[in-house]
Amino acid sequence: MGQIQGHMDSPLSPEGLAQAELLAERLEHESFDFLISSDLGRAHDTARCIAMRTGHSISLDARLRERHYGIFQGKTRDEAKSVYPEVYARYHDESVTYAIPGGESTQECFQRNLKCFQELVAQHPGKRIVVVTHGGVLDGLYRHVMQLPHVGSRAFTIVNASLNWFTCEDGKWRLDQWGDVVHLGLSESLDDV
Repeated sequence: MGQIQGHMDSPLSPEGLAQAELLAERLEHESFDFLISSDLGRAHDTARCIAMRTGHSISLDARLRERHYGIFQGKTRDEAKSVYPEVYARYHDESVTYAIPGGESTQECFQRNLKCFQELVAQHPGKRIVVVTHGGVLDGLYRHVMQLPHVGSRAFTIVNASLNWFTCEDGKWRLDQWGDVVHLGLSESLDDV
């Protein structure tokens, strides 16, 4: 528990699977055209739950993966700090361009993710697309759309299996609603924009 996963592949936990089922039940009542997922197991499992309810086929895209955390992957933050103190200190300084050895920088990850989102919008103009991805990917898109720096602690919450609604028109992104968790029984949403 508490491992830095990044590109490590893992299935959903029992709690995650229950959340994915609730999300799938919610999306069964939403109209959308395409279902795209990160190719990592925890996202793909969620997409499979959705597809079982909605009948959509799933397209996998590795560009929707979380940031690659290199030598930190599989370790807790405390273990990474203990085993690689100098590297962890540089990482903790939160330079957007610093790549953990064997991994990628925040900037590299965001550019990979954004390119995928832009291509999806260009390939499917006017269509509603459900994208199943990871917290770090959502963090980057939120910061991009809200014009926030890609460094520093989050001043917003990301809940597993939440719905986050974005619109892109004429190359301009807009956040319509953040943290819609009504299907999880938590509240109507975390932040109506």
